[in-house]
Amino acid sequence: MKYGMKWVVIALVLFGSAAPLRAQEVTVLGSQEETIALIEADRWWAEKKRGQPLKVPYKMVVAITERWQKHAPKLPVATKKEIFFSSLLPLVVHANTMVLDRRSRIQEANKKLARGKPLTSEEVATLKEMAVLLRIATREKAAQMTDSAEYKMVLKEALYRLDVIPAGLVLGQAAYESGYATSRFAVEGNALFGQWTFGGDGLVPEQQRKKIGDHRIASFDWPFDSVRGYYLNLSSHPAYKDFRRIRAELKASGKPVGSLALAAGLKSYSERGQVYVDTLKGIIRANSLDIADNAVFRDEPMSFIVGAADQAAAAKLRKDIEAMRKSGELSKIIERMRLE
Repeated sequence: MKYGMKWVVIALVLFGSAAPLRAQEVTVLGSQEETIALIEADRWWAEKKRGQPLKVPYKMVVAITERWQKHAPKLPVATKKEIFFSSLLPLVVHANTMVLDRRSRIQEANKKLARGKPLTSEEVATLKEMAVLLRIATREKAAQMTDSAEYKMVLKEALYRLDVIPAGLVLGQAAYESGYATSRFAVEGNALFGQWTFGGDGLVPEQQRKKIGDHRIASFDWPFDSVRGYYLNLSSHPAYKDFRRIRAELKASGKPVGSLALAAGLKSYSERGQVYVDTLKGIIRANSLDIADNAVFRDEPMSFIVGAADQAAAAKLRKDIEAMRKSGELSKIIERMRLE
C-alpha cells in the first residue's frame, strides 16, 4: 500500500520555494532516435571512476510522453534501461541536493538556538510547517509551540527524518513501480512510484478495490513532483519508520548508506512485503544501480529536456518556447516547477 499523498500538496516548504529561476536552456526531442543520440553522445551512465562518485549532467526531464510508452518496448532492453536511468537520475540527484540544503538550514537553526538566540518569525513559521509535513506534530500542536525546547525537539526529529536517499534505490523503485516509465500512470500523471491517494484526486486503477476506499494513484504536473512526493513519503509516514531507522543506524555506525541496505526497510511499501523487497533488491543488483548511490552533478548550469510527439510538433514547440522565453512566460513555468 502506498501512503501519504495529501502531504505532497503542501510540500513546498521542504522541497521547493517560490524563488524565481532564470530561463534555462531547453532541448526539444522530436523522435526516439534523437533521444538515443543524445544519450550516446555522452555515455556517462555506469561510467563511474574508481574512488569517484558518478557525475551526472544537470539535465531535467519535464514530462513523460506517449511516444516513450509506444516506442520503449521496441528498443533493446539495455537501451531502454539506459535512457530511463539516464533521464531519471538527474531528478534524484536534484532531490538529494535540496534535502542537503534543507538539512543545512535545520542545523543552522539548531546552532542559533544553542547560542541562546531566538528564531525569527519566518524561521518559526517554517519550522512549524516542517513539523506538520514530516508528521512530527499535528497542525494544531505545531501552532501551539512557543518555546525553544519545543523547537529544538522538532529540529532534532526533522534531521532524523529528512535525509538523503541513495539514488540507486530511487531508480530501482521507479523502474519497478512504473515499468520504466511506460505505465499508464507514468504517462498520464508523471507518476513514477505508484503512490496512493484518497479523497477523489488522482488516476483510478483499472481494478480498484472498493473495500479499502476510493484509493487512486497520485498524479503530478512534472516528473520531479513525483520524485519530491516519494521523498516526502519516505521521510514522514509511520509505515517507513524501519527505513528511517536503518538509515540512521548505518550513519551512526559509519557504514555506507546503500541502496540494498535501505531496501530492507521497505516491506510496507507494497502488500507483497518481503517478496517486494527481494524483487527490488534483484532490480538494483541486476542493473548495478548502486553505482549511482552517491552521484553528484557536473559543474554546469541546469537545463531541461522536453519530448514532442514527432518532428513537426518538436519544431512548433521550439518556436513556442522561444516566444515564451522572450515574453517571460518560460521563467514563470520554471518557477512553478519549484526547483529551488
